[in-house]
Amino acid sequence: MIQLSVVIITYNEERSIARCLESVKEIADEIIVVDSYSTDKTIEICNFHGAKVFKHKFEGHIQQKNYALEKTSYFYTLSLDADEVLSDELQKSIVLVKSDWKYDGYEMNRLTNYCGAWIRHGSWYPDRKIRLFDKRKGKWTGVNPHDRYVLNESNASVGYLRGDILHYSYYSISDHIKQVDYFTEISAYVLFEKRKKASLLRLLISPTFRFIRDYILKCGFLDGYYGYIVCMISSHAVFLKYAKLRELWK
Repeated sequence: MIQLSVVIITYNEERSIARCLESVKEIADEIIVVDSYSTDKTIEICNFHGAKVFKHKFEGHIQQKNYALEKTSYFYTLSLDADEVLSDELQKSIVLVKSDWKYDGYEMNRLTNYCGAWIRHGSWYPDRKIRLFDKRKGKWTGVNPHDRYVLNESNASVGYLRGDILHYSYYSISDHIKQVDYFTEISAYVLFEKRKKASLLRLLISPTFRFIRDYILKCGFLDGYYGYIVCMISSHAVFLKYAKLRELWK
């Protein structure tokens, strides 16, 4: 059986981190937490649950997660965010994989809880991600703040695990709006540093297309009221990202 490291990055996650740590205690051979100097009880909670805590200045989600991989004792790694939990079915799937590892990485679905409601449609589900992997075979990449794990080889093998990562995202619409403002600020700066521009046409069309895709084509309407809210705010996030990018150029 392989030995598995679980890695989590944190900053002021006292409301969520205990739930995350509890969900991995049966499958983890070590838990690595990289904390960006939290000012709440996050580190205290992590220590209580037996995690190895490393403090590191936050330089970006991608950089932080790659730094966390450097701190693991084992090659085989499960990466979670502090507001994520393994479902019972996913825990069982990972136990089986530990006994019979076959692939370079494993994908799994992520199911998001939004203001108490599970969002099962739109662009938020199945939201399949590689989160279990041999760290020698890839790295975290993407465009901050939207990270993704990418395997190095074009012919890398990827398996699929049954069960969901349960993502407890936002407890209120206000929380969502604040996060969107923060994330779009980062995204706009990243695009600006890459010398990307947003035309007025893109500013007009892209948000509308995002709403039509998520709410109609991907059946976001089936999630009821909160499905509509999620699709509207996601559309607005696209608008904000490009509006802020245009503002930077000015």
